[in-house]
Amino acid sequence: MATKIKKEEKLQNEEMAATISGAEQFYNEHKKTIWGVIICILVVGLAILGYSKFIYAPQAKEAQEAAFPAELNFQQGEFELALNGDGNVLGFAQIIDEYGAKAGKAVYLYAGICNAQLGNWEDALENLKKYKGKDPILAARGLALQGDCYVALEDYNKAVKLYEKAAAEADNMFAAEYLVKAGQVYIQLGDNEKAIKTFEIVKEKYPQSIEGYEIDKYINLAK
Repeated sequence: MATKIKKEEKLQNEEMAATISGAEQFYNEHKKTIWGVIICILVVGLAILGYSKFIYAPQAKEAQEAAFPAELNFQQGEFELALNGDGNVLGFAQIIDEYGAKAGKAVYLYAGICNAQLGNWEDALENLKKYKGKDPILAARGLALQGDCYVALEDYNKAVKLYEKAAAEADNMFAAEYLVKAGQVYIQLGDNEKAIKTFEIVKEKYPQSIEGYEIDKYINLAK
């Protein structure tokens, strides 16, 4: 038994030695390539780190500072000023052109709302489609706003899909608002059956919402 164990250990040692020898041989034959790859990885890593620390981060800070006056104007309902600035401060349009999303993804949502308020439906859609925020409430709001734009452009099929998508994304009391809008668009499309089904979802799932309290009015309208 002891002899068998020793033989197995010897075989294992020989296999390990062969593996190490093979690895050494491979390294010796390809060490220039190996070190070249390692150096490239280090250079790329350092370049990314340097860009993030010395270029992206300062630009992001600068962009956020530039966006602050635009956000204040937005909150005060000064949509033209918030969007285009006044020559002294930048608007969201200039911030997007100069910094992109470095001021935060919300700049696209802000710009989209401003353009929609000003009746610039195509520009609003362009902004809103670029908004990729992860907050479900804001993401749903962005989708619903796209629906509003398509209603204004009389593209009702796209509008109703976006309202339904917004309702599914939100899945909260705001969903009732989006579903009512979807139902109204179905009426516009002449599909009263789908409109009634959509309104009934509000009645069933969101009876405590503002829309839920008066949903029978919409159901009767569709009938």
